[in-house]
Amino acid sequence: QVQLVESGGGLVQAGGSLRLSCSASGRTFSSYGMGWFRQVPGKEREFVAAVSLSGGSTYYADSVKGRFTISRDNAKNTVYLQMNSLKPEDTAVYKCAADLWGGNDPHRVSSAYGYWGQGTQVTVSS
Repeated sequence: QVQLVESGGGLVQAGGSLRLSCSASGRTFSSYGMGWFRQVPGKEREFVAAVSLSGGSTYYADSVKGRFTISRDNAKNTVYLQMNSLKPEDTAVYKCAADLWGGNDPHRVSSAYGYWGQGTQVTVSS
């Protein structure tokens, strides 16, 4: 069992930055790859970024590549999503998730993730 809690969301102006955090508890954090997804009402859940167990490998959606950076600090049981150059279309509820499929490469499909946080709202105004 893993509990995930996101924080760091808020309202920012287009072009601004936010740093999201996802704190894990209940299980060894380093046992899981981690991912970030986002959801907008009426739209399908969208993959954003993922990081491997050690933090050595990352994977990004094309829509955020070059602007977002995912990282993790296993000593703090926390995964981060640094979001720069934010756009209005980045507005969504951002959720972190723990990858249950394992392996050495991060996964982009939501079916790989078995534990999800409650989400944190990110709103980008123009």
